[in-house]
Amino acid sequence: MQPSMAAVVSLLLLVLLVPATTAFNITKILKGHPEFSTFNQYLTETHLANEINHLQTITVLALDNSAMSSLLSKGFPTRVIRNVLSLHVLVDYYGAKKLHQITDGTTTTASLFQSSGDADGDAGYVNITDMHGGKVGFGPANTGDLNSFFVKAVLEKPYNLSIIHISQVLDSAEAEAPTPEPSKVNLTSLLSSKGCKEFSHLLTSTGAQKTFQENIESGLTVFCASDSAVKAFMPKFKNLTAGNKTAVLLYHGVPVYSSMSMLKSSNGLMNTLATEGPNKYDFTIQNDDESVTIKTKVVTAKITGTLVDEDPLAVYKLDKVLLPRELFKPSATPEPASSPEAEAPGPDAADGPASDEDDDVADSTSHKKKNNAAGLINGGGILALGLTLCYCVLAAL
Repeated sequence: MQPSMAAVVSLLLLVLLVPATTAFNITKILKGHPEFSTFNQYLTETHLANEINHLQTITVLALDNSAMSSLLSKGFPTRVIRNVLSLHVLVDYYGAKKLHQITDGTTTTASLFQSSGDADGDAGYVNITDMHGGKVGFGPANTGDLNSFFVKAVLEKPYNLSIIHISQVLDSAEAEAPTPEPSKVNLTSLLSSKGCKEFSHLLTSTGAQKTFQENIESGLTVFCASDSAVKAFMPKFKNLTAGNKTAVLLYHGVPVYSSMSMLKSSNGLMNTLATEGPNKYDFTIQNDDESVTIKTKVVTAKITGTLVDEDPLAVYKLDKVLLPRELFKPSATPEPASSPEAEAPGPDAADGPASDEDDDVADSTSHKKKNNAAGLINGGGILALGLTLCYCVLAAL
């Protein structure tokens, strides 16, 4: 019997739209597994749950309540527990079948601890070894020890989410190392020591560092231009009024913590420390695979490195100084943009200096809330494909 046209169309749309939904909520998933209640609690308290939910491909090495009790008995502050648990979040998919089919029997994969910028060398990587006979071992790659073992698969959603129960906490001295309290972090000293000395100097000389420092405890993301980028920008900076100099610097801070994984999974406008009343002073976050850029109406800067990524503070290095449209005129030759919103020209500032696009200053280092436009774009592509296939089917009928 020939299927009806309506049935065919419905089936095609269902098949096409279901794969587009890859979002998940790790907290809700683990609520159905009381043996992981403490682990689930600390994923929320350390804000790792939010990062996990933003990722498209991930493996969570879940610790049962007994293993978590062993970890908590050490009396670590929450920020250290975050580092330890972030080592148990792998940025790749490993289901039970894949664990037992590892090429050459062993592999090394990155964790969220590695991407945080707090892991030295290969301390943020996890070694996975198929020991055969159904046994799979896990351990920090820098130690060579396999101190935890595969117990069972809790949930698998190939190839986006895998939750695996492992026997005990991965033993890592680097993850357990003490970290300073956020309120005690000296931001300008941190910037100076990690390749943003010139930017740090400008914060101090203008007094803008006070605003940055006051926002750390409640959540702060800083985008610091590299030393070479600041030096190239200084002729323009010197021509600004004192108030506008401060505004440019505050434009490099966002009053909310955004991890690298959050930046990589979202696109959209972000307010800054300079945003006040009618003065928008916002910019657009855009990502393309592993590359994250910040686009104003005047300049596009690329994130070239992570200096700090530990809630509530994240600091990223840029290859250019961010130029707000409120103070600088758009370039005569605008850069290619990936969205109509990004292509729209901004208003010229009446009293601000004109700006040509800054020359690319490559840096040797290579490593208020956002709307996830990426999902909308991907969904639009899938819908277009679906409509095309529907048309073909209807034509055939």
